[in-house]
Amino acid sequence: MNNPADPKLHFGFAVLLAMTMALGPFALDTYLPAFPAMAKDLGTEVHQIALSISVYVFTLAIGQLVAGPLSDRFGRRAVMLCGLVIFAVASFAITGIKSIEMLLALRTVQAFGAGWAIVCVPALVRDSLSGREAAKFFSLIGLIMVVAPAIAPSFGSLLLGFGWESIFLFLAIYGALLTVLMKGFVFTGEVGKAKPHAHVSVWQRYGAVFAVKPALRYMGLQAFAFSVMMLFITHSSFIYQQHFGVSPGVFALLFGANIVMMLVMNLSNRKLLNHFAPQQILRWSLSLQALGIVALLLVMSFAPHLWLFLPAMIVTVGAMGAITPNIQASYMEYFAEHGGTAAAVLGAIQFSIAGLISAGSALLPEKVIAVVLAQGVCSLLCLALIWTSKNSHKA
Repeated sequence: MNNPADPKLHFGFAVLLAMTMALGPFALDTYLPAFPAMAKDLGTEVHQIALSISVYVFTLAIGQLVAGPLSDRFGRRAVMLCGLVIFAVASFAITGIKSIEMLLALRTVQAFGAGWAIVCVPALVRDSLSGREAAKFFSLIGLIMVVAPAIAPSFGSLLLGFGWESIFLFLAIYGALLTVLMKGFVFTGEVGKAKPHAHVSVWQRYGAVFAVKPALRYMGLQAFAFSVMMLFITHSSFIYQQHFGVSPGVFALLFGANIVMMLVMNLSNRKLLNHFAPQQILRWSLSLQALGIVALLLVMSFAPHLWLFLPAMIVTVGAMGAITPNIQASYMEYFAEHGGTAAAVLGAIQFSIAGLISAGSALLPEKVIAVVLAQGVCSLLCLALIWTSKNSHKA
């Protein structure tokens, strides 16, 4: 693929990059149904197995911070393919573990490899596209990406019938297949090779990224907007199953409604980008998310019924379908150079801040309105960041 921006290759390129980004949700969600079986086989408790989620998320951020500058120095091709191989080998090794310690150690290696691969995706897009075209492309990747978290738990349940090891065998095969596809269809010709300024040190690269003051705004936007969604995901079971008393089957349907709304917002975003700049659409979508939270507060204060709460939460979470691609495009627009390092910073800040906010929310009173208020604080921070922008940098 000599020119990923070629319209004929546009969709295929997006599919492969989306498949790479899906390493996150697949490695996090596919094995969730296997927790009890894994705990039994490894002679431990389910909460110990759950610790592997935190280990994975934390190491994913570290892997991105390490690999971002390396991809600028040695090229996207070497770093991404190396990351995919590490991910595949670690996934296969997990099929033979005998203890919880081995699981945690190999999940660390697995996440490190995934971080190396994932961080190259925004950089590859920025290497080829900018402005509205980049925003459309990020939106297309997001559209395909929505499928992964939607099918991962169900697919994991299906594989569990062959033993929990089959889930990690699938991840190993997925990583190996993606390595072959990326090497054969994306990294051909000059795509992904190292560019000039390869001699610049890691600290100089990070210094150059943080020196771009307008880009810092988008780092905050990504972290706090993502936190709104993470707060919902963290407390969704409590909200729907405990507070509103729905069954597990109904909960799955209500949770899936957010994904449908994200698809709608994503498709709408792609249409709007034909007429408006990403920054303008970002202002509208963040404002829509804020209105959803206002509606949630009103519902919980005056008429706490599920049929009123549900659409407001769907709007709040679904708005992410337009928020995320426009933040990514607006942010990456500043980094024609050091794109890998910039992507690493954005990803690491997003996961670390959202992770801390999500974990800290466990200290809140066990009330739905407390969760909504926490979402409201994050949304207010987003509004302050986006509406005080002078918008001097046009995409």
